[in-house]
Amino acid sequence: MVFKHPQFNETAPEIEVEFPAYAQLEGKVADALASAGGIDASEVTVTVTGSSIALAGRVADAREIARAEEVVRSVEGVTDVRNSITAEAGSHLT
Repeated sequence: MVFKHPQFNETAPEIEVEFPAYAQLEGKVADALASAGGIDASEVTVTVTGSSIALAGRVADAREIARAEEVVRSVEGVTDVRNSITAEAGSHLT
């Protein structure tokens, strides 16, 4: 058996890896939000920059906004949270 280095048209293939740590952290945050009680995060988006998390979207009320931030801050690897989640129109904290 002869071992040959992988090549395509006589050049070595380029392997593109785009921020795998970011994707991993984004997945952990999204999973935490999806499984946390006290929040419906189905309309919340998570964006990762380094170890900083940006949250955006809509939830039912102000309690869910606070709960989302609490959950995200508890995820290992998160150092900062920018919370831009808004509450549904007409909702209020009781």
